Amino acid sequence: MKETTNKLEQLLKSGFEYLSQSSESEMSQKISIEKWSKKEVLGHLIDSGINNLQRFTEIQFEDKPYKIRTYKQNELVKVNDYQNAKTKEIIEFWLSINNRIKNIIELQTEKTLSYKIELGKGNISDLEFLIIDYVDHLEHHLNQIMK
Repeated sequence: MKETTNKLEQLLKSGFEYLSQSSESEMSQKISIEKWSKKEVLGHLIDSGINNLQRFTEIQFEDKPYKIRTYKQNELVKVNDYQNAKTKEIIEFWLSINNRIKNIIELQTEKTLSYKIELGKGNISDLEFLIIDYVDHLEHHLNQIMK
């Protein structure tokens, strides 16, 4: 898990450096109406962070396998109105929630990493998979923002 924690830490560092130097217009620009702006992608990463922080903590005390509830990504981005939010505010929120997630990941043991999760009907995995998947998802979307 140390490798995953290091990867998350590096993504937060490089992401913060890039985002902090990006202009408001660059972050808000949309290539089409149905595509997210960089600011909205960052907002999606905040929503993902919120949902996964809840998952990573609830699995510690809920019945196993822990059932993963999906969330409505597009609707959350729209309702949170990330497009019109202050870029600095959402950068700080993104960084803050991910630092909290990093701390939670560092607290995990072999036992807790093996806690079973149900991703869907009959699709069972474990907390370790969920954490690695979260960091990979974050990396994917940061790459989209930074291209």
